[in-house]
Amino acid sequence: MSRILTGAGAEFRIALRNRWVVIAVATMAVFAMVLSAAGSAPTGVLGSDPLSVTVASLTSLAVYLVPLLALLMSFDAVAGEVERGTLSLVLTYPVSRLEILLGKFVAHLAILALALTVGYAIAAGAALYADPRATAGLPALWRLLWTSELLGAAFVAIGYALSAWARRPGAAAGLVIGLWLVVIVLYDLGLLAVIVADDGGFFTTQVFPWLLIGNPADAFRLYN
Repeated sequence: MSRILTGAGAEFRIALRNRWVVIAVATMAVFAMVLSAAGSAPTGVLGSDPLSVTVASLTSLAVYLVPLLALLMSFDAVAGEVERGTLSLVLTYPVSRLEILLGKFVAHLAILALALTVGYAIAAGAALYADPRATAGLPALWRLLWTSELLGAAFVAIGYALSAWARRPGAAAGLVIGLWLVVIVLYDLGLLAVIVADDGGFFTTQVFPWLLIGNPADAFRLYN
């Protein structure tokens, strides 16, 4: 465990030097502020507190942004180490490949957790400032926070797998962007096309629900 935490600390410091921590936190903070401002407008019509409306907007944002941040942080995890020759150097120490990977995983999840906490806290603060009754939306915000972290964890793991398979950072970058486009954008469009063609048949009633749950992004949408 100590070797994993040591590796996580080293990886976090590398992310700080590479500005990944700043980029992730700033991205979530900016989008959270924009959505907080936009989400407060329709509350009078909907009869809902500002935070609940903001959480709904943040959910739509997180399903696109969290996987993208996770993949961009993780695509270089193995391929970059191989290309720079640092992986073989690290393996000369009494540490296993699994411990190295788990250390990176802990560090990347910590970065995601920090970015999500800052972004969502800004959104909550703005909503509570606008309307003290917004505390009714805090359970939904908490649910969004931990499910966003799980969503990010799934895509960090996928990014590691693609990074190990590609062995080159350039190829890994292309793979993760292509994967994000397919899984987040095109996947649902493909399912919709098949449902229309199936016209309420076996695929729609038996296969479709499992394919929906099998996609981490769609499972995230359904839960939130």
